Amino acid sequence: MLRIAQVLKSNGTEGELLVSFFDIGPEDIDLQEPVFIYFDGLPVPFYFESFRQRGNSRALVRLTGVRSLKDADELAGEAIWADYFEEEAGEDLTGWTVKSPEGETIGTVTDYEDIPGNTCLWVKRPGGGEVLLPFHEDLVVEADEKTGTLVLSIPDGILDL
Repeated sequence: MLRIAQVLKSNGTEGELLVSFFDIGPEDIDLQEPVFIYFDGLPVPFYFESFRQRGNSRALVRLTGVRSLKDADELAGEAIWADYFEEEAGEDLTGWTVKSPEGETIGTVTDYEDIPGNTCLWVKRPGGGEVLLPFHEDLVVEADEKTGTLVLSIPDGILDL
């Protein structure tokens, strides 16, 4: 799953939330698909009951089951995740340059592999050949859309294969 948003704070007393979105616009959200918030290490699904866009990256939302100020306050600061963006994310990175945190060029993204629960990127190496790299939010150090550069913290040994 990809982290798509963060609950900033509650709004009013009826359980409405102010949410800020990452790397996607609120208009890109599929309101028919569930989003997830982790509780005790497990993803709990929620559906949007209402959605009012506020600017380019924020929205006021109502989620199923969130009915009071107390419920909304418990979600303040929590990340919102979605799994319907994973395939798109890999596809949108085709042509991007992948670098290590030390600045070494690893290669160029040529394709993605949508392995269930483990999206990977095919990266063409500067010296030839391709390598399959895991693509998970925990490994992304930086993503610069303007320059098309993706800095990944690549686990030891993957590039040695």
